[in-house]
Amino acid sequence: MTRIAQSTLQELHDRLDAAAVVGDYVRLEQRGQRFVGLCPFHHEKTPSFMVNPDAKLYHCFGCGKGGTVLSFVMEMDKLSFPETVELLAKRFAIPIVYEGGSQRGAESQLNNKRVSQITELYTRVAKSFHYFLMERPEGRAALQYLASRKISQEMLEKFRLGYAPAERHWLFSFLTKKGYSEAFLASSRLFTEKYPRSSFFAKRLIFPIADHYGKTIAFGGRLLPGDEGPKYLNSSESDFYKKGQTLFAIDIALAQIRQSKTAYIAEGYMDVIALHQAGVSNAVAPLGAAFTDEQAKLLRRWAEQVNLVFDTDEAGQRATEKAILTCRKNSLICSVVMNMANMKDPAEILKEAGAEALQNTMQNLVPDLDFLLLRYKKLFDLSSSEGKAKAVSALFPYLETLDSEVARDAAVSRIAQAFDSDRNAIRADFNRKPTPRQARPASQKTRPISMDAELYLLIAVALNQRLFPEFRAQVSLNNLESPAAKDLFIALEECLMSDEFGIDDLLVRIESDEVRNFFVAQAVLTPFFAKPEQLIADGVRQIKRRCLKKQREKLIVELHIAKNQTETPNHYEDILAKKKHIDNELQRI
Repeated sequence: MTRIAQSTLQELHDRLDAAAVVGDYVRLEQRGQRFVGLCPFHHEKTPSFMVNPDAKLYHCFGCGKGGTVLSFVMEMDKLSFPETVELLAKRFAIPIVYEGGSQRGAESQLNNKRVSQITELYTRVAKSFHYFLMERPEGRAALQYLASRKISQEMLEKFRLGYAPAERHWLFSFLTKKGYSEAFLASSRLFTEKYPRSSFFAKRLIFPIADHYGKTIAFGGRLLPGDEGPKYLNSSESDFYKKGQTLFAIDIALAQIRQSKTAYIAEGYMDVIALHQAGVSNAVAPLGAAFTDEQAKLLRRWAEQVNLVFDTDEAGQRATEKAILTCRKNSLICSVVMNMANMKDPAEILKEAGAEALQNTMQNLVPDLDFLLLRYKKLFDLSSSEGKAKAVSALFPYLETLDSEVARDAAVSRIAQAFDSDRNAIRADFNRKPTPRQARPASQKTRPISMDAELYLLIAVALNQRLFPEFRAQVSLNNLESPAAKDLFIALEECLMSDEFGIDDLLVRIESDEVRNFFVAQAVLTPFFAKPEQLIADGVRQIKRRCLKKQREKLIVELHIAKNQTETPNHYEDILAKKKHIDNELQRI
């Protein structure tokens, strides 16, 4: 597997602005040399989350989470280490070098460059479509349609809505005049395969689709009323756009999703725009027929709760059932918006009743199990035992998604009450085909860690790893007494042997979670970067003095024993010479 070169990681560490990166996710305030804010990993009212810009580390003193800026981005965006490095390297304009200058690394950079060129092209095209909608006569009918749907000017700008004119060759001509080659445009998926100069989108309302970083990666096109053809037309999939892994408006909704830990999921483009106009600015939509596991995992990076706002027709209700299971399988709490004012979807509510009515409707939430109970009471004939059994068994897939026995037991009780059934009988039927349960690791005993001189010294060395080779030349593992300090020494030794000197490399080599968390917490709090050479030199002297004193105490005992052994007089003199040497060393230190 191709690895990113250590030189790239070191340059990224040196140039990384920790406060700026973390500040994209958490509102930070500077206090002295540190930055503090509300922890994104747990709910709190008083800030206990701290960033040390010198160490490039963060730690929450409320929940205990901590690590490097890279690990923070990995946790927030659920990215792999290479993906995080590539993301941040691009942000700070750092070229990525791969070990050995491998071909795979070169191919990766070429592919990244191509994707970047395509998304930049899409951004330019989106602006052109928007111009046609807002300024050109060709877009007047689309603009009037949006006005009839009560879509505001603010939403037109916010979602960068556009219009693709009927003339299919204008886009090719426009882009070639801007310097784009025919070969590049042929690979852009903006044109049909059969006619490479003919625009894929024509005479359609255009919805730009972006990833959660805000890069335009695709387009959706809606036919206007009265025109013939498929109602919706979407960009084909590519290596950077997979509709089952993307959510419409995730770039616009992400800030509010992060803040509220909640996302509203609607069915389509117009529903999402209507919700945002009504102040529900954490609304997104799938880009296919169903809400997928990949989309749920994407949302789980930032959300804990999902509220479903699918259409009230039968297709929408079936989609809601499936989405509930998808949410639960991916550890998302789920609720469903009910009582949609006898209307089909949010876009219709906005059009017929206004933004305030739509906003109020979004408060009509019921837990997912309540929705399923109400639905199955209507779908099945509960007057017969067979119908009741089918209704109960229809809920077994939901029970299987619950990863807590307590939650499952409570759900069984609700089901038994709703269908007037015996809970033990429901349990027996459910357990007849047991589902595999994930093994949980046995709890490990933790050892309390407290700061002492040795641990303080090793933390200082760990944060100034360039000084470790000189440190280990004077201090060995056997000279240390603190178990936590020994753990750090071993981790530093492994970094040195691997020629990998970075905080990320160090943290993955610290075996004890307790030591790792303690190290990060102290590194964030304590100013270890003021005169580290002097601090470490003083620490080395203290360790040497302690070791020499121990040796001296041992020699004094040996002298006492040797003094009474007249048969070996030279032995006494040897011990005495050793003691005098240690006395001189102590005096020198």
